[in-house]
Amino acid sequence: MSAFGLLWPRVILFGDSITQRSFDQGGWGAAIANRLVRKCDVLNRGFSGYNSKWALNILPKILTQPANQGTIAAVTVFFGANDSALKDVNPVQHIPLTEYAENLKCIIEYLKSIGVGEEKVILITPPPLNESAWEKECIAKDSILNRYNSVTNQYAEACVKVATECGTDVLDLWNLMQMENRDFTSYLLDGLHLSEKGNTFLESQLWPLLEKKIERLPMILPHWSEIDHLNPEASLLL
Repeated sequence: MSAFGLLWPRVILFGDSITQRSFDQGGWGAAIANRLVRKCDVLNRGFSGYNSKWALNILPKILTQPANQGTIAAVTVFFGANDSALKDVNPVQHIPLTEYAENLKCIIEYLKSIGVGEEKVILITPPPLNESAWEKECIAKDSILNRYNSVTNQYAEACVKVATECGTDVLDLWNLMQMENRDFTSYLLDGLHLSEKGNTFLESQLWPLLEKKIERLPMILPHWSEIDHLNPEASLLL
């Protein structure tokens, strides 16, 4: 216990709308938080519509390592769905492929600078895109299709490459959702964002990577069965 009281280790979920929505009913972030009750605080730092450039700009403002916040046990970095938007249709969110890769590297370097080593970082690639469903969303907003699944694949490959070069874990969601001829469209709500089934799939694939990083963390405060009911202070006032 520190001068600030009990400090829960933190797991940070950093990403775009797919992360921001992860605490919705059936969301992958909420499921991770439920697994880590009494071990870690799981903090949602998702920003709808953001790309990796904007993420890099805000990272020092939202994530520091002061002594009174507890240690950071793990960070997921989940960008690319907006970066991969087509430049000629959606220049606001589009980030060139090489710049996207460099932004991910800079995010990892910043995390290392505040004491979050590469062994605590998990990069997540963008999921595949259901073009027909997403085109309907675009048309409803008086636009044309502004993303292609083939382009999203290029960003997913760049994300995997950065993870290999930087020594972080990576969850290759783009490929995993399409392995063994899976119908990945059921994993998507609107062609881009995750359905409840997609959230469950992501959580099931992410958990083994995350569990390795937090498995040695103890439960915070003793189980009720371990408390001496005649002298609880001896158990609880550590």
